[in-house]
This record gives sequence, C-alpha cells and structure tokens, in this order.
Amino acid sequence: MSAAHRHAVDSNSPSVRLGPIAQQVAKAAFAVAGIALAISVIIAVAGLFGTTAKGAFKSWMVAFLYVLSICLGALFFTMIQHAVRAGWSVTVRRIAESIAANLLWLWVLFLPVFILVLIDRGGVLFPWLKPEYMATDAIIQHKMAYLNKGFFLLRAVFFFAVWAGFAWFFWSSSVRQDESGDVALTHRMQRLAPLGLLAFALTLTFAAFDWAMSLEPHWFSTIFGVYFFAVSCCGFGASMCIALWFLGRRGKLLNEVTSEHMQDVGKFLFGFGIVFHAYIGFSQFMLIWYANIPEETGWYLARTLGPWKPFMWALLICHFAVPFLLLISRHAKRNRTFIAAVAVFLLVVQFLDIYLLVMPAISGADLASAVSYPALAARAASGDLDLGFHPGLIDLTCVLGALSLLVGLTARRLGQVPLVPVRDPRLPEALAFENM
Repeated sequence: MSAAHRHAVDSNSPSVRLGPIAQQVAKAAFAVAGIALAISVIIAVAGLFGTTAKGAFKSWMVAFLYVLSICLGALFFTMIQHAVRAGWSVTVRRIAESIAANLLWLWVLFLPVFILVLIDRGGVLFPWLKPEYMATDAIIQHKMAYLNKGFFLLRAVFFFAVWAGFAWFFWSSSVRQDESGDVALTHRMQRLAPLGLLAFALTLTFAAFDWAMSLEPHWFSTIFGVYFFAVSCCGFGASMCIALWFLGRRGKLLNEVTSEHMQDVGKFLFGFGIVFHAYIGFSQFMLIWYANIPEETGWYLARTLGPWKPFMWALLICHFAVPFLLLISRHAKRNRTFIAAVAVFLLVVQFLDIYLLVMPAISGADLASAVSYPALAARAASGDLDLGFHPGLIDLTCVLGALSLLVGLTARRLGQVPLVPVRDPRLPEALAFENM
C-alpha cells in the first residue's frame, strides 16, 4: 500500500526498526573512533610532525565545533517543526531527535578545552588568558568583564545544560508518545518549542562568540553567531540526507519517507545550509570590508593572504556556487542518491569552513607594523608571516574520531526505538504528504 493511502505505521514493522544494523554501525563507528582518537593523542603527546600544544588543541576545537554544529542543527530542526506545527516532517523527525540527543553527552568532548582554560596561564588556545594581555592590552582589558576565566567556564556549563535539557525533553516526549499515544505530549512540545528556540538562539550565539570568535579576541562581529547557525543547519541538513539514503538502501523508511519528503529536506539544506549561509558570510565580509576598521579587518587578512587565500576561494565555490547549481532543481532534491552525494561533499566542505574559523591567525604586532596591504601580502607570499597555516594528520584524526563517536551513538539510540514517531497525531498527514 502506498504512503499516500496509509494512516498509521506498525511500530514493529521491519521498515521502521533498525534492528541488527544499529549494532553493526555502532561497532564499526566506535572502532574507527577509538583508533582515530588514539592516533590523535599519540601525535599530540609526542609532538609528532611538529605538532605543538596550541596546534593540537586547535585541531580538537575544530573537531568539537564540527560535531556540535551538526547536533545543534538537529535541535533547531526538531524545535522549529513543533513551533510551526509541521505535519510533513513527522516521518523524518525521529532522526533529528536522535542526533540532537547527542547533546546529552557532547560536553565530554569539551572537557579537554574546559580543563585547559581552568589551568592555563599562557594562553595556549585563547590569547586573552595571557597575563601580558591582561596587564597591558587596552582592548582585552575593556573586554575583561566578559572574557575572564570564571565567567567563560560558567557560560560553557550553562550552554550545555540548556542544550541537553531541551534535547532530552523533545527526545523523551516523542519516545513516550510511541507507547502512550498521549496527544498532550504533542501539545506540550508545541508550547515549549518557541521558548526553546529563543534559548537556542541566545546560547548558540554566545557559544560561537566564546569558542570561535574569542580565539582572536581583538576581532568581533555581531553576526558571527548567525553565521555559525547557518553552519549548523548545513551540517545537520547534509547529515539528514545521508542518513535517509543509508536507511533507504537497507530497506528502511521506503514508504514512510518518499521523494516528497526528500524534496523538503533538500529545501531545508538548500535554503539554510547553502543560500542563507552564503548570504550571512557575504554580509559579514562586505560590512567589515566597507567599514575598514583595523580591529575587524585583521581577521579577514589572516584568511585572505598567503596559503589561506586558495582555501577561501574554495569555500566560496564549493559551499555556494557548486551545491547551489546542483540542488536548485526540484528533481535533484527528490533523488535520494544524488542529494546524498551532494551532502557528503558539503560535509567535507563543512570541515573546511570550521577549519577556517579556528585555524588562521595573525599577530597584533604584524598588523601594527604593516605599512600597507601590498607589503603585508608580500610578506605572506614569501612565508615571512605566520598566519597559523600548519595542517597535519591530527586535523583529520580528531574530526574523524569525534564524528565516528557521533555516528555510533546516534545509531545505538535509533536502534532502541521506531525510526518514526508511530503515534504522533500528525503522522497521517506526513504519510499522505505531497509537494504542490
């Protein structure tokens, strides 16, 4: 029977149960994670390939922000569906809930950074922790009410508590409804979703300020948090497309998730993860370029000079131009295999995107001594200017380890419940969904 004529889903149907596949994926993912993280620790501790403490922690920060962005995007998707009382998304929402539920443990990946900040006296990762900065730098002193160790750590605890609380609420409520069929649970989730979105917007914004923007404490951008939100939507949208393709290849959700649903998932990825991402990225660059304020332009100088320049062009082409052309057609969005291939490409580019947020840097002394842009560009081209370009194996092993943990724990969680909220009151609407 086609999905268009169905009004219910059997919770024990093989189509909506991951079964042994969950353990197979989890075991493989955990094995990869263990090997990758072990290699990362060896490289960092032994200082292999010229790896410094700062380089190792920056690599870990890239990996942490990468998996965090995917989980935050999933939490946003879950809450926005309840806030607008969407019906079409019921059959894909369980995947989003499962990915978002990783926020219950993701704080573990932040522990190395938390401990570093707690004991750091030399600004290994965050320059504003350097005693000389605190004592002599007027800009840092002006920001000390916000950029101080105690408040920084307290905010981190608060961010994770908020995210974990909302992720647990929406996950647990949805799973309980599978058993009870209680419509009141849907109403409760709908009422809490707007509050959750407000808390989400504030916490994501300030977390982006703390964990990425403050790596260069002289620089600031009021829309940096919005940019990281777009990054999160891209990471989750791509992950959702890959998950639906994987499940479809194994005979799961073939009737519950049709090309109609894939088209709307594709719209989410296209709208938020590609077009909105490019719009915010350009807006931030254009405003800073036009204002030409030294404290703001330094961040872009580090990313548009020397060895980083080709990567910035690659980001523009691969994060906007190419996927825009590939996914603008409705037919491309409706093809599971094609959109999954584009999604894999975007997840690779997502790594580059976050890598460019964290790694490049230019010292205040180099900026202060620069007499002109051409002179600075000449120094960068000659290699006389340290812009933080030190790629290494640890960059890949860190992100592979963290991402594998995410995949493994998501698969394990999905293996415990139906792949669809089987007693959601809007399920019939989702099963009969058709795009106009």
